Amino acid sequence: MTPARCVAWLVLITMLVVTLFPLLFVAKTSFVPAGELYTTSTQLLPDNPTLSNYKKIFGLLSTEESIAAGGSGANINITTSMINSVIFTGIIVIVQTFNCALAAYAFARIPFYGSKLLFGAFVASMMIPSVVTLIPNFVLMRDLGLLNSMLGMVAPFFLMHGFAVFFLRQFFISLPKDIEEAAQLDGANSFMIFFKIALPLSWAPLMTVATLTTINMWNEFLWPFLIATDDSMKTLPVALQSFKSQTPQGQPDWGGLMAATVVATIPTIIMLFFFGRRIVESVQFTGGK
Repeated sequence: MTPARCVAWLVLITMLVVTLFPLLFVAKTSFVPAGELYTTSTQLLPDNPTLSNYKKIFGLLSTEESIAAGGSGANINITTSMINSVIFTGIIVIVQTFNCALAAYAFARIPFYGSKLLFGAFVASMMIPSVVTLIPNFVLMRDLGLLNSMLGMVAPFFLMHGFAVFFLRQFFISLPKDIEEAAQLDGANSFMIFFKIALPLSWAPLMTVATLTTINMWNEFLWPFLIATDDSMKTLPVALQSFKSQTPQGQPDWGGLMAATVVATIPTIIMLFFFGRRIVESVQFTGGK
């Protein structure tokens, strides 16, 4: 192995350790009893691991039992929040990915007046910070009476995302036109070609877009925080913030918070484990077109 490769591996290993250490600390803290939280803070592993923090966040301990175990007495309805996050994320991923695929195919295969200008607007939309549209969207949802509802939470993400349209358009451009022209000779229209030819051939980039959208929406905090004021409508990130802010005894329940964080992080880690390589390959393939 050359010195350059040794240095490269050393840098990569250092970056990996720096990246994974906070996750290890979070996982370790979630198994530490509340009374030993500060005495074992410098250790990599807990002396007396316990599942009480996980029992607490899943409602298996009463408030009195939680306080007796050294907790703050804060409560989190993590099961309801997980269900809300699954619904919120699932609706957006399905609808947004489909709409982006439709728009991308139109830009790639159906010429129309002003297509380049409109596509440029889609790409330029990626440079607009989401906070700029936050207040107008909130006012619109309020006027429509959609505050504290699932429809109000998913509405701003329903249509299309600039990156997804750009990404899928690059892939559709790379598809061979011979297949589509043959289908047109057989009498297929643009919608039939899209559903029966383009979509089946583009499952890999579609899964990439869906995976990235899932991770982003699963971790979305600000918009659900503004819209969902009722506990029964809170998603996981919002519920975690609410759990942290509950300090009946003046101190956050760090053990319970870390346990809830581990539960909230597991789905994204699983998705990256199974689809991470596919994402990299799809981005490299599309970027070269």
